[in-house]
Amino acid sequence: MSTNAEAMATQHSSTTTNHPSRSAELFERAKKVMPGGVSRNTVLRAPYPPYVAYGHGCHVTDIDGVTRIDFSGNMASLIHGNAYPPIVEAVKAQMERGSAFMMATEAEVLHAEHMCSRSAGFERIRFVNSGTEAVMAALKTARAFTGRPKIAKAEGAYHGGYDYAEASQAPTPATWGSVDHPNTVALTHGSPQSALQDVVILPFNDVDRSIAILDAHKHDLACVLLDLMPHRVGMNPAAPAFVQAVREWTAANGSLFVADEVITYRTEVGGLQSRYGVLADLTCMGKVIGGGFPVGALAGRADVMDVMNPGAAKVLYPLSGTFSANPITMTAGRIAMEHFDAKAVAKVNALGDRARAGIEAAIARTGVSASVAGGGSMFRVHMKASVPQNYREAFATPAEAKALKTLLDHLFEEGFLLIGTGTCMINTAMGNDEIDSLVASIEAGFKRVVAAG
Repeated sequence: MSTNAEAMATQHSSTTTNHPSRSAELFERAKKVMPGGVSRNTVLRAPYPPYVAYGHGCHVTDIDGVTRIDFSGNMASLIHGNAYPPIVEAVKAQMERGSAFMMATEAEVLHAEHMCSRSAGFERIRFVNSGTEAVMAALKTARAFTGRPKIAKAEGAYHGGYDYAEASQAPTPATWGSVDHPNTVALTHGSPQSALQDVVILPFNDVDRSIAILDAHKHDLACVLLDLMPHRVGMNPAAPAFVQAVREWTAANGSLFVADEVITYRTEVGGLQSRYGVLADLTCMGKVIGGGFPVGALAGRADVMDVMNPGAAKVLYPLSGTFSANPITMTAGRIAMEHFDAKAVAKVNALGDRARAGIEAAIARTGVSASVAGGGSMFRVHMKASVPQNYREAFATPAEAKALKTLLDHLFEEGFLLIGTGTCMINTAMGNDEIDSLVASIEAGFKRVVAAG
């Protein structure tokens, strides 16, 4: 925990402005060799993205010497903050022995054993290299196990960059259709219509409409893919009745319940599904379980996972990858998760409660039209008077988008790094000082929004 969070958060104010920004110069070079100057759009800011020099704990310093408190954690992947010493030391030791081999390693077995010990539903596990790959593997596994082609997912939910998983990730009022029968909307120009035809879209948190839609496709659905607190849908936890209804429907209709816990796994020792008292047939993971390195994993029922068993008489789904379960990621991930025990989970979740309560109080004091959603160590600020219950309610109007930009620009100027949707990820390197500094700055930002009308 930092004892001078406020000073660190405002260190940027002492940076001289008499010299051209090194980040600006680097961005000009980047645009000549990469589309838009980046390899991932999430790092972009206007007029140029800051380029990091180093990070320690919950702070990051850019190449212009500006230090900020890091509430992004590389998009929720750094549960212990930057350069966590136990991970750094273990990875150094493994690097001296080699980074990847065309041979199995003990590191994979150790990490698999630990992850399977965290949930009764994790009877078997396979590691891949990203959350996107984990979702891809889950959908292919579900098809292989059931022999069915279609998947169902919630409108607006982000599940990575697979044609099927990204359907209706970002529909608009002009394209999303009736709430009774939401359209399946392509995200990427040129997406094959054949892929869209095999994706069924559900209205999040709407039990009656969702079950009616599922019933209409019951004989074709391999699985229902569900994030229990989807970021793009508003980061509002799913209603227990909705989760229970979907879980019961899949069990009764020969379909699989697939939980996307790539982001939400950090909320409990066994993932967010443990709060709902359900065990998914398959669970997709990533981010925190890699200890800061690229990772994905698919865990679940032994009989379902066995479609990937290369020793079976007939292999229904061959799965491999050059860097899957490499010993660097396995070593870093195991240490990260061993240190993210029940005590650590409780600590960051309590900080999340503190932040959400503080922001709600700030909303009341300033009279701003805003709300805060989330759970555990994650939260998202909406420039809406009430927390949205689904994607259509979460969809920002132009005025709301402008207000959020005002808030985020203010926070960035004050020394806080957030995800561009107004979302924050808390890590174990943080304490009350960091939370209280952020809340105070958010309140000041709310005042700016109110003043701007």
